[in-house]
Amino acid sequence: MNRRGFLSFVPKTAAIAGFPTLLLNAHAAEGVTAKAITIGCSGALTGPLGGFGKSTRIGIDAAMFEINAKGGINGRTLALDMVDDAYNPARTAENVKKMISGGSVFALSSCIGTPNNAAIFPMVEESQIPYVSPTTGASSLRKAGLNNVFHVRASYTDETQRLVQNIVSMGLKGIAIAYLDNAFGKEVLADAQKALTAAGVKAVIEAPVATDGKNLPEAVANIMAAKPGAIFLATAGAASVTLLTAIKKVSPTLPVVSLSVAFSAENLKQIGELSSGIAITTVIPDTTRTRMAVQREYQAAMRAMGNTDFASGSIESYIAFQIIAEGLERAGKDLTRAKFRTAVAGLRNFDIGGFNINYSASPYVGSKYIDLAVLSAGGRIVG
Repeated sequence: MNRRGFLSFVPKTAAIAGFPTLLLNAHAAEGVTAKAITIGCSGALTGPLGGFGKSTRIGIDAAMFEINAKGGINGRTLALDMVDDAYNPARTAENVKKMISGGSVFALSSCIGTPNNAAIFPMVEESQIPYVSPTTGASSLRKAGLNNVFHVRASYTDETQRLVQNIVSMGLKGIAIAYLDNAFGKEVLADAQKALTAAGVKAVIEAPVATDGKNLPEAVANIMAAKPGAIFLATAGAASVTLLTAIKKVSPTLPVVSLSVAFSAENLKQIGELSSGIAITTVIPDTTRTRMAVQREYQAAMRAMGNTDFASGSIESYIAFQIIAEGLERAGKDLTRAKFRTAVAGLRNFDIGGFNINYSASPYVGSKYIDLAVLSAGGRIVG
């Protein structure tokens, strides 16, 4: 992505206190019957990240339909228990606590949000329930000793460094950072500060944005008073929509850059033409193209479900379930969590249609894939 390509599209917690100790030797086949394996997920189906949760569910459904249509895994079909948490970490923790203590799920996948995952990781490790593909890129959640967590996407730190290096190389001056006022936003802010410092640049303003948007007028006023040359959105979901809309009303030509999680497919529909010229990082192959086999396979699975609303959130969860399916296949018919965990940890250069997963040691991070792109007025990647 170069300056001309970018600017040409710009229109002129910790675990819940008191959580009981979980039995480490709980029945190995919880969430497994003779005919089915149930995977659990707590995700935002409503609230500020509701669009991400809906997209996640669509991708999982497409993957499960595809897998089950082929006979499932070792004679068992896959099932999903997804519970809404509205992006509330306490609700995420309560949902996962019930899944673990009730023995209703075999493994977890695709729980959404940095503070939400921070709330459940201690439970995951204590119970030793396998967890594939947390929907977060937070480096603070990628620490050695997390032996049951298998990340898929590259980290926010890596995304931020790549994005900052690129916008600095394009000669954009006066970077403003608008960050979500929670654990996610503050961590991305710290990453951006480090990346800017390394490039010899300092942000002209760092503006917190409340998750409920209550301080939006104040945040926008402060940002515009700093007279930025570009704005870095360290926000996600509804906050990104309201912030971008407000900024573009005041300064339609202000260049905007963001991480991959800033907008869901639903958000891009909401902002419409305002998406034109937004520069973003991507950590999953573009869903609208067909160069890679995984893109073609994902699209075919979505169409089989009668859905052509391709989005990064759904292909990410689709990929997650390809990893789960491979781990289950390798673990064998006499399935246990320990066998599954060992199988997933043993994946080396596992090729999902050109998207490679490699787990070698804790912290397990499967992919370093990062690309840069510019969005069109319809939210499609154009460069």
